[in-house]
Amino acid sequence: MVTRREVFGYAAGIGASLAMPSIARAAPVNMRLAHAANEIHPGHIAAVEFKKALEALVPGATNITIFPNRQLGDDKQNLESAVAGTNELCGSSGVLFPLVTGRAALDAYQLPFLIKDYDHFEKLATSDIGQQILDDLAPGGLIGLQTTDIGQRHFLSAGKPVTSVADFAGLKTRIVPVPLHKAIWETVGTAPVGLPYGEVYGALETKVIDAVEINVSSMLGENLWEVGKNFTLTGHYPWHNVIAVNKAFFDGLPTEIQQAMRQAGRDSIAPTLAYTRNQDLTGRDELRAKGVEIHELASLAEMQDKVTPIVEQWSAKSPLIGEFVAAARASA
Repeated sequence: MVTRREVFGYAAGIGASLAMPSIARAAPVNMRLAHAANEIHPGHIAAVEFKKALEALVPGATNITIFPNRQLGDDKQNLESAVAGTNELCGSSGVLFPLVTGRAALDAYQLPFLIKDYDHFEKLATSDIGQQILDDLAPGGLIGLQTTDIGQRHFLSAGKPVTSVADFAGLKTRIVPVPLHKAIWETVGTAPVGLPYGEVYGALETKVIDAVEINVSSMLGENLWEVGKNFTLTGHYPWHNVIAVNKAFFDGLPTEIQQAMRQAGRDSIAPTLAYTRNQDLTGRDELRAKGVEIHELASLAEMQDKVTPIVEQWSAKSPLIGEFVAAARASA
């Protein structure tokens, strides 16, 4: 395990090496970072904090243009573009990476009820196993730079409130169409419906779906409070966001910039989590002011018991997931 002293020592060391005249004199390296969130969403803040951290490490050496709001595609399209090299970088939902790259390990962050809160997430994302999971993306054509939480997930219903596990039964619930989410929400008792993020508002409004598992940031950023008025606090898993860069592009960069990008990824985790935590808590008051009823799930322990076997099932899919689960349980 790398100690905090070693991390800071490493940061100081590369900080000194990055101030090299050759880097300062070179023309800046242009990069595009595309993501699907709007400007108040933590997914955008993650990109802004990464850019800020990188510019502080290598002033004038890079020029990152951020494309938010699905300007260059939805979440999955942005990830596919980064793999293909059409865009250099993406900020995408971590649960999509196993689907697109075939690398299973990033599913670890969304195993139900494993990560307890934002502090627990930070411990894991900045740990040795967190770095190993990012490194595991390399065979899939990407270099993982940052994993952060952009909002603990809860449950929004457009109809009656959900206050017990029995209330989940049969609700047409939007999920990201990936195997992990399908397994979780079928086990809970809903009828999962796979939809892109940008279609959630319209689907709730037209009753194509009854509900969505969602975070406060997306409730506010996508105005979902207009079409869903019952929000149940379940905190079933974090929504992990990953910033990654095309591997071929990264491999062609000067070593100093490569080191700086890795360091910027680590440096930008804490400020993004601070923003996310604040928005999650203060955003609940905003939602109440907009007419949203916020409920507790009386039988949360029953929901946890239902999905516990999924943690063990997914741990068998990758040794890294098993190691992550062990680390999460040890540090909870």
